[in-house]
Amino acid sequence: MVDNSDNAALRALRSALPDEVVLTDPDSTGRFSHDEAEWAPYGKPLAVVRARSTEDVVVTVEACAEHGVPVVPRGAGTGLSGGANAIDGCVLISLEGMNEILEINPREQLAVVQPGVVNDDLRAACREHGAWYPPDPASSPWSTIGGNVSTNAGGVCCVKYGVTRDYVLGLEAVVGSGEVVRLGRRTAKGVAGYDLCGLFVGSEGTLGVVTEVTVKLLPGLRAPERTVVGYFDSLVAAGEAVAAVAASGVVPSALELLDQHCLRAVDEWKNMGLSAEANVLLLGRSDAPGQAGEQEVDTLVRCFEEAGATWSARSTDQQEADALFSARRLAYPALERLGPLLTEDVCVPRALVPEMLARIETAAERHDTQIANIAHAGDGNLHPLIITPPGDDEARLRAQRAFDDIVADAIDLGGTVTGEHGVGLLKRKGLHAELSPKVIDMHHDIKNALDPAGIFNPGKVFGDPS
Repeated sequence: MVDNSDNAALRALRSALPDEVVLTDPDSTGRFSHDEAEWAPYGKPLAVVRARSTEDVVVTVEACAEHGVPVVPRGAGTGLSGGANAIDGCVLISLEGMNEILEINPREQLAVVQPGVVNDDLRAACREHGAWYPPDPASSPWSTIGGNVSTNAGGVCCVKYGVTRDYVLGLEAVVGSGEVVRLGRRTAKGVAGYDLCGLFVGSEGTLGVVTEVTVKLLPGLRAPERTVVGYFDSLVAAGEAVAAVAASGVVPSALELLDQHCLRAVDEWKNMGLSAEANVLLLGRSDAPGQAGEQEVDTLVRCFEEAGATWSARSTDQQEADALFSARRLAYPALERLGPLLTEDVCVPRALVPEMLARIETAAERHDTQIANIAHAGDGNLHPLIITPPGDDEARLRAQRAFDDIVADAIDLGGTVTGEHGVGLLKRKGLHAELSPKVIDMHHDIKNALDPAGIFNPGKVFGDPS
């Protein structure tokens, strides 16, 4: 790389793209420089390219590859691991403007979208065609399909219906030095070659820039859900209910947990009156039809009661049930109002959810740190949220130690460092602890093969964990 590589790359971009597409003024580029992971570091980009088409991405990647400039793709910036954060001197490619739904095909049960399409917008458009796209991250009103693909996002209903990777049939991506490739298929099945499409899902922008996504749809509209509500005195008791549901063989369409910290934060913001009722709230749902659904609900109530619920019942008020699940989605922004959040995303075997919740409580006590707990409890995906007072450096250090302990405990229990948020910058140390050196080397080999210039999101995921 020569000394003037940054300027040369910028000149190439400005000569090939309209002025309004290439942003360089710090006042304009600032909002693109980081995602929602408040504790993840970020740098100053050389430029932001607001891509309008695959060709804009091609031009950008070609220029950056030629001059050795890092490329960082980003969607709506709702990520929680720093995966879309700027690197000093990089070119950020914002894909928000590539937001067209290109095709919805109920007969073939698929949709084709650009990466900037918002998750809820796709789900609403599919409903108009009598089809359903299941992945529903808590950020679904704002997060984009491209970002969901990047982190392999999950959601409330993924306990039953799976995560983003389970619905991605095919991709268009810009790779290498600007080549456009199509991966995957449109057919209902296909086994030709390695699963390169699946490899890109969850790759967090380290292998290329996704410019189009073909997703699988489920036929028909989603069945109405029955809701079960349980109040518990402790996290461990609620965890025992989760383990009991898993052991029962019932696969709920949702099983979500909120602790007292979350309930109080939502109450203080939205005045919903939740924290007066329970220390821990567990919400279960079933969308099974007819008598099967009735039996699943009965089983959920029984599991809650046998685990020690202070109160549990089937909700007979759909509006009230929906409000409770709205509180679940509001919990994170409600907690953000209290101070900087260090967000966890560990996942453990479902039978060990009670043990992991107990260890989280121990970490909070050991490090004198406030930890709120939200969880996609039904699949063991826990989101401890470590809260620190603004400007309190000592509290921040204690929070980081608690964060490290929680990651280590999840690995010790046979779990993983991330269930849906991705590794980004925050989980690199944990990933190196979870995977063997040989497996880390295999990932580096794949990265080097598909990104020989080393420009795509360098340092993220498998970068230096220190």
